[in-house]
Amino acid sequence: MGEHLQARDLEEMVSRSNGQDWSVSWHPGASAPAGRSHGTAGICVTADAQLVLISHDGTHWGFPAGRPEGDETPLETLRREVLEEACAVVGDARLLGYSRSRCLRGHERGLVLVRSYWWAEVELLAWRPRFEITHRRIIPVTEATDVVRDPDEAATRIALRALDEAGLG
Repeated sequence: MGEHLQARDLEEMVSRSNGQDWSVSWHPGASAPAGRSHGTAGICVTADAQLVLISHDGTHWGFPAGRPEGDETPLETLRREVLEEACAVVGDARLLGYSRSRCLRGHERGLVLVRSYWWAEVELLAWRPRFEITHRRIIPVTEATDVVRDPDEAATRIALRALDEAGLG
């Protein structure tokens, strides 16, 4: 894998997921790009400047994230997912931008998914893992860019951009 640089505005990066090829890009601003909502992801920071990460395997670490249930707003989805996956309560939150993924090849060809990224101040609760998330890790925000890595370079570049937008890059 090459050197990771944060995603640039609207730059299309190729990603492979579940046997499909996707074009992934970062979209700044308050207006979501066209596509189906694929939920939210949260850059969750405690009052003492600790970043909250989650993992399903204890090896790959990322941001709490998930899809909306029913008619949830993006902020409601963020609050629920952070509580479920990271055992943390969201206080203040602000929108950072969006990732947009368009399926180029595979059984979902043509599908466009949009995920909002948020900075969220959180209060940690006792760790009681539920659902698919089995690990929570709390690190100083200064270590964020060293830890948030994904085998997929496009995913890493989107994560690095989100961290930068949150002031942690």
